[in-house]
Amino acid sequence: MYKYKQSGNTYILSLDNHVEVTAALAAFCEEKGILSGEINGLGAVSEATFRYLNPQTMKYVDKTFTEQMEITSLVGNISRKDGKPYLHIHITASRSDYSCIGGHLLTAKINGACELFVKDLGVEVGRHLDEGLGINLFSL
Repeated sequence: MYKYKQSGNTYILSLDNHVEVTAALAAFCEEKGILSGEINGLGAVSEATFRYLNPQTMKYVDKTFTEQMEITSLVGNISRKDGKPYLHIHITASRSDYSCIGGHLLTAKINGACELFVKDLGVEVGRHLDEGLGINLFSL
């Protein structure tokens, strides 16, 4: 699913071709016991589902794109919710016509490579639902 090297509190991570990004990252965080952290990387995908929170309706809208795209930016954070890794990831992806799409990443299937840096912050950070906003925020 992945290969990695560690340097201090940072992991250099290469996801295997055709794996799903968020599942692989969650498995890695679980294996390493990462309670909070930072994620950044790049790569290529053949399918990605983005999520958008409509502030008027307070409902999530998901949209799947099935085409070859370059990950020009993948950034996010790691925390914990209900005893499991909670990944909050945003992504920008470039299409073959050089236009970009982006948003909150729900899922993505690697087609080529995905190279990431995962920094373990070494402190537990949880999540709670903010009823007013309808989203899960850090519990600090």
